[in-house]
Amino acid sequence: MSMAHVFDPTILREYDIRGIVGETLFPADALAIGRAFGTIVRREADAGPERRRVALARDGRLSSPELAAALAQGLNESGVDVLDIGLAPTPMLYFAVHELAADAGIQLTGSHNPPDYNGFKMMLGRASFFGERIQELGRIAAAGDLLDGTGEQRPVDLFERYIDRLVADYHGVRAIDVVWDAGNGVAGPAMTALSKRLPGRHELLFAEVDGQFPNHHPDPTVAENLVDLIEAVRAGGFEVGIGFDGDGDRIGVVDGQGRIIWGDQILQILADDVLERRPGSTIIADVKSSKAFFDHIAAKGGVPLMWKTGHSLIKSKMLETSAPLAGEMSGHIFYKDGFYGHDDALYVAVRLLDILARGERTLADIKDAMPKLYNTPELRFDCREDQKFPVIETVKASLAAAGAVVDSTDGVRVEQGDGWWLLRASNTQAVLVGRAEALSPAGLDVCKTALTRALGEAGLEVSIPD
Repeated sequence: MSMAHVFDPTILREYDIRGIVGETLFPADALAIGRAFGTIVRREADAGPERRRVALARDGRLSSPELAAALAQGLNESGVDVLDIGLAPTPMLYFAVHELAADAGIQLTGSHNPPDYNGFKMMLGRASFFGERIQELGRIAAAGDLLDGTGEQRPVDLFERYIDRLVADYHGVRAIDVVWDAGNGVAGPAMTALSKRLPGRHELLFAEVDGQFPNHHPDPTVAENLVDLIEAVRAGGFEVGIGFDGDGDRIGVVDGQGRIIWGDQILQILADDVLERRPGSTIIADVKSSKAFFDHIAAKGGVPLMWKTGHSLIKSKMLETSAPLAGEMSGHIFYKDGFYGHDDALYVAVRLLDILARGERTLADIKDAMPKLYNTPELRFDCREDQKFPVIETVKASLAAAGAVVDSTDGVRVEQGDGWWLLRASNTQAVLVGRAEALSPAGLDVCKTALTRALGEAGLEVSIPD
């Protein structure tokens, strides 16, 4: 019987394992994750004499090398071989699992969290490892119910193969001028190599990997983190600005006027291209996405499907529905059309630039043609962990009693006047997430008032900023 290990309960989350290094996450945890995950891989892979192989990559955080070493040791001690991809964005790890026919994969990354965080994103076979499986990993470690063995480690340099794969789907006719911003995240080296393979002028911002993120927080879906990108686009007369999050699986985009193209608007541009070749396809977007998006997909002959927020949940729904494309407001976009079905922001950038470079219209032209909407940013309301779901249930019950038309795919989404509002429980934080949108400022006020009232009736007093 191997040593039992109990994790801090806050780190075993819905989509991944993530904590604060030195507070809730230590090298001993990484070792235990390797032991437990390696055990699961061995128990679930087909029986055979050969050892199982797990691809392993890490982001650019200061804590990543030490945690990766402990993780690899744990995998080896469970009798699993490690294919060490080294410093790489999360989508390159996903690519590695396919390219190397590995049995599983683990990415060590804190994603877009502050510098003192780190964590683990996992794949088992070709599927995301999340939800109940992460809780199961915790139980196996706590019980010490582990397999023993002796695995090996070998480095695998996949960088050039990955860049080749990204540019393989670029068929542009006209050159596009682009500013790129990696925010000092681990996508920097791939972004640099990719830009050299594309025609047009390219300016690179914060391409050096630096785990302290000295320039801005690596989350391109928050407007304040796009200030440098917007300034560079405007100053240099570029057509497009593209930003990445800390581990390269989420994208942010601005047009030549410096206007932000939000996640559902990026997805709309990509969907138009897919639907031309695959008419009648299902296109999935999360519940935070605009009604204008779903209406547009239907008008183009596609089948719009609203689904729960969360990259693992979206990937599972894509498999179930054979959707060629899906996305979230948070900038996770998933291509099954010509790709593997996972969220790779570098690949999404290539597909977006390819669409623009095969057409005459600029990104600003496309943005101009979209409906003018009035909306809130993503709203976050502090709410105790044990209260999040009861509050949602209370709101749902009072809306039902009032005869409102409610979509309860993920929390509540309510159409009201010329707009809609949303309230859902975050799967990763002690907050409720809200959003409201309408075709007019007055309509937006109606939706914001309704959202505030619903929370008030459930016992949460909030104010939504103008």
